[in-house]
Amino acid sequence: MQTKLWRVIIISLVIYGLSVFQLSAQQAKPSFVQYIEQLKFEAQQQGFSPALVEQAFSQVQYHQRAVKADKNQPERKITLDTYLQTRVPDWKVKQGVELYSQHRELLEQVGQKYGVQPRFIVALWGNESNFGKFTGNYPVISALSTMAYEGRRESFFKKQLFAALTILQQGHINQQDFLGSWAGAMGQSQFMPTSFLAYAVDFDGDGKKDIWSNPADVFASIANYLQQEGWSDEITWGRQVKLPAGFDLTLAGLDKNKMKPLSQWQTLGVRRYDGSALPDMALDASLIMPDDEKGRIYLVYSNFHTLMRWNRSTYFGSAVSYLSDRIKKELTNV
Repeated sequence: MQTKLWRVIIISLVIYGLSVFQLSAQQAKPSFVQYIEQLKFEAQQQGFSPALVEQAFSQVQYHQRAVKADKNQPERKITLDTYLQTRVPDWKVKQGVELYSQHRELLEQVGQKYGVQPRFIVALWGNESNFGKFTGNYPVISALSTMAYEGRRESFFKKQLFAALTILQQGHINQQDFLGSWAGAMGQSQFMPTSFLAYAVDFDGDGKKDIWSNPADVFASIANYLQQEGWSDEITWGRQVKLPAGFDLTLAGLDKNKMKPLSQWQTLGVRRYDGSALPDMALDASLIMPDDEKGRIYLVYSNFHTLMRWNRSTYFGSAVSYLSDRIKKELTNV
């Protein structure tokens, strides 16, 4: 009896302790309203004017949908083939070609200034926002405040929030139009605020870096990002290849120490997808298999590494590259 009694007492104490701990944790986390006051204080400590801070946070709201979207991001359950079918359908290729033709003069000006082939500018534009059609309808200050409060990546989103205040302070966008995705990615190029400050361009010289509605600034900002991250318009992104039987698959990967000259890949038996020899060029390449050796296999050049700095997904990089190639093919056949 005494043993059973002690068990009951111990279990009760454990349950009570957990309850107290949970209550303390709940009490330790401020309400969203309290958290916003803390953010406003920190913003002023960083030098933002009280008037700007009050205006920026005047209509801030907690967006449960943003938190849900962050927690419920889909796990990878598709192949690259199905991903490309979704991200680069025929209608998107057609739109890309039409918009390239519509903005050809501007795209060529931007491309020449930044050393980026226009087809890649259009392909990134298409993949990020469907050529400016889907840029997000969350107020950026609210979205970033919500994600910071949620806490999983608080320091990252606070950094983005203060960068967003800088954008408002510099007058690039009115607060009413300061909209983006649930995570705070903004405009037709879907830059996070820190990326905006680092790469956005006022190409037409109107005093604003408008990646929301100004094609000149959108294209130049995309191109400036690529240029600053090492893009070269003297080469393409890479190509799909075939491997010989018994190939050493440990040679695949984007690590710099796995890059080899095309001549060495040729010696190892790697061939173009149609079976012909690789280009006879003094160019280093990485071998990647976004799925596995049974899926698509590519030799990719330094430009693909630049795309990976934009979005660290081989699926994304492959989609941008594939769309750019299809746009080039369609334009060549016109």
